[in-house]
Parts: sequence; structure tokens; C-alpha cells
Amino acid sequence: MMSNLFSSFDPSTSIFSFSINWMSTLIGVLLISCLYWLSPSRTNFIWNNSNLTLNAEFKILLGKNSNLGMTIMFISLFCMIMLNNLLGLFPYVFTSSSHMVFTLSIALPLWISFMMYGWMNIFPHMFAHLVPNSTPNVLMPFMVLIETISNIIRPLTLAVRLTANMIAGHLLLTLIGNTGPTMNFNMMIIMLIMQMALLVLESAVAIIQAYVFSVLSTLYSSETY
Repeated sequence: MMSNLFSSFDPSTSIFSFSINWMSTLIGVLLISCLYWLSPSRTNFIWNNSNLTLNAEFKILLGKNSNLGMTIMFISLFCMIMLNNLLGLFPYVFTSSSHMVFTLSIALPLWISFMMYGWMNIFPHMFAHLVPNSTPNVLMPFMVLIETISNIIRPLTLAVRLTANMIAGHLLLTLIGNTGPTMNFNMMIIMLIMQMALLVLESAVAIIQAYVFSVLSTLYSSETY
């Protein structure tokens, strides 16, 4: 039963031995065309205001010593994850952000680049992060070990957090939807109302998880300069 339950997250659809499920990751690129309209639309207005709000917030998180243009990377990261999360709510669209292949391939290169930049350029500052202020001398070796482990598992926690949250909501929607054929008319109406409420909740979760992923990446990068 468990293999059948999780089979909805298995990228198995293919044409000529090429998996087309992952093509949903690139569907969001089609939305870029709205930026080239001669007359700005409401969608373009909302998109630009959202980007400006994110830019101002990420600047605060990065601090005054951040390099120019760093916010563009994290805004792009937020938009890509959010679009993939929202596209996964449509019927017959593969949710790429529910797989560790997708999430870890984003989190791991970010973490490696931050660590390499920090340890190669500001070695004393990075080493000082391993020992918090006012730590007793007896606990310093243990704190260094704990902080080192916490830094190493950061990409894994980022990837697992996004994957687990996306899988949990989709599994709940699948479980409720599979009980529909066995229900009478009144129970089916209640089930549809529950499905609609869960769909709205999952839409909010999709945006929140993209925001959390990008904010945590911003905070991790702020420690490397």
C-alpha cells in the first residue's frame, strides 16, 4: 500500500526513454514573457511589487556589508521554488520540489559556495563562528564539534524541510481524494469542501516554504562575510 501511495511522486512518465515529468520545472520560464509587454499588466505590477518587497527584506537580512546584486540570486531562488510548488498543485503536473533530487541539487551547491567563499577569504571570522560568545573554556571543544555538525547538515535540513512539507500536503490530498468513489453524495460534498480548503492551505504552504528556503539561504550567506 505504501508503494502505491507514494507512486504519485514517482517520475515514471516518459517519451522515447526521456522523462518528461521534470519538464514542469521549466514551465515557469514561460511567465517571463509578461515582462516584455508594451503595456504593464496587473500580473506584472504584482510581480514587480513582490520583487521590490523581497529585495528590501533580503537587504536587511544580508546586512550592510553584502555585495551588490546578491538579493537578485535569492529572489530568483524564491521565484523558482514558489513556481514549482504552485505548479505541483495542478492536476497531472509533476511536483519536482517534492523530490530530494531537486531540493538537494539547489541547497548543496549554495552551501558549498558559501563555505568555500567564507573559509578562503575570512578564515578567522568563520572559525570564530564555531565558538559562541561567553562560552566556558571547558565547553569550547564540544561547541566546536556541535557547530561543525550543524553547519554540515544545513543543506540536508534545507532539502528535507522543503521536500517533507510538499509531500505531506500532497499525500493528504491523495488520501482524501482516493476515498471519493466509496462515499455517498452527502459525504462527497463534504470531501470536496475539505479538498478545496486543503488546496488553499497548500497554496499558502507552497509560498511559505519557498520564502523559508530563500530566507534561510540568505541567513547562511550572511555569516560568510
